[in-house]
Amino acid sequence: MSHVQFEYTSPKLEGDVIVPGDKSISHRSIIFGSISHGITKITNFLDGEDCLRTIHAFRAMGVQIEKDGNTVLVHGNGLEGLKKPTKALDFGNSGTTTRLMLGLLSGLPFETSIYGDASLTKRPMDRVVTPLRKMGAVIDGDADGKFLPITVQGGTLDGITYRLPVKSAQVKSALLLAGLLAEGETVVQEETETRNHTEVMLQAFGADLKQNKEGIVVTNKGNLTACDVEVPGDISSAAFFLAAGAIVPGSAITLKNVGLNESRTGILDVLKEMGAAITVSNERTTGGEKIGDLTIKYTALKGTMIEGDVIPRLIDEIPILALLATQADGKTIIKDAEELRVKETDRIEAVCQNLQVLGANITATEDGMIIEGPTKLTGGKISSYMDHRIAMMGVIAALISEEPIEMDEKDSINISYPTFFDDLEAILQ
Repeated sequence: MSHVQFEYTSPKLEGDVIVPGDKSISHRSIIFGSISHGITKITNFLDGEDCLRTIHAFRAMGVQIEKDGNTVLVHGNGLEGLKKPTKALDFGNSGTTTRLMLGLLSGLPFETSIYGDASLTKRPMDRVVTPLRKMGAVIDGDADGKFLPITVQGGTLDGITYRLPVKSAQVKSALLLAGLLAEGETVVQEETETRNHTEVMLQAFGADLKQNKEGIVVTNKGNLTACDVEVPGDISSAAFFLAAGAIVPGSAITLKNVGLNESRTGILDVLKEMGAAITVSNERTTGGEKIGDLTIKYTALKGTMIEGDVIPRLIDEIPILALLATQADGKTIIKDAEELRVKETDRIEAVCQNLQVLGANITATEDGMIIEGPTKLTGGKISSYMDHRIAMMGVIAALISEEPIEMDEKDSINISYPTFFDDLEAILQ
């Protein structure tokens, strides 16, 4: 693994960017297409490593999936048409694939073993395993199923009512998938709304799902039927260019066809609070998901407080927001974000250590960080921690750093944004 150096001399960013398809929606389109009847056509699919793991899993269970670039055809066999894989499923680095598939595999009539890479093996799965066991799932794994590798002995499930103890769309989605196979009603309750792509898409595919005062209610009575999915651009990927446009002097960037689902647009709220010059245009809806174009221009920013209900709506954007805060006038406090400690890496420590090396005034707290700005970034050697979002943060930091930034690798970026460097080159003036 060779070190890479990033140096940009007085850059200015100008032009349009079409960010890749949304990672969350790409995963779900493969899952729901595979368990429904008929052919699902997916356009603007994210051709990243994580989403390809989901494709491989369903191919291993007998689903015919044709892929031509960013267009995918899924020949759904229905839930009853899935077959036992001939060997253990490798989920690589994909937490989404793992947690959602645990829900589905728990109700299928065969045994499946799953494993992942070194990073995924450290990520907690008990948040999903515990409620699935309450439904009757038989799950065995490392540390009593807390960590991969895990074996699921699929079987009969019973619906439960479950209040999420963590703000996690992955846990919610796993239970809703299990609910499609369970007897009776499965009710998921959440204190703070997390991203709702699963609910939106399940309804589009014909699941018996409703939301009422009890919570999100799903049964096994629905008839899942294929439907076409146009995947919006991923706002979590767009976030890196939104930040770059806001902090690189003289910049003006438009990000086209970005998903604007309200459970994901916390970053736009925070940017506006910080005084960013951001506008939304060309808004429309496709497959229940809002899409639009985002234009950002460089302007002076001010510090802010990021906490509470907005956190689940921007959890993946916190690394790049921390970089943004180093250039804002005053103090930015990020709290209620302890979930960051169990992502691809401990993102609180990774962000703080890297930005401290570069000269930022940033302190880690148990559930977030405190950033004093503005500070000049002076360059240095940082680590990506093999985490795509930490790596992209490092590259964007190099746009405003006085000296070059050296990073231990850049290939992890392919997990969510394979065309990141091409898109950056295209708008560098």
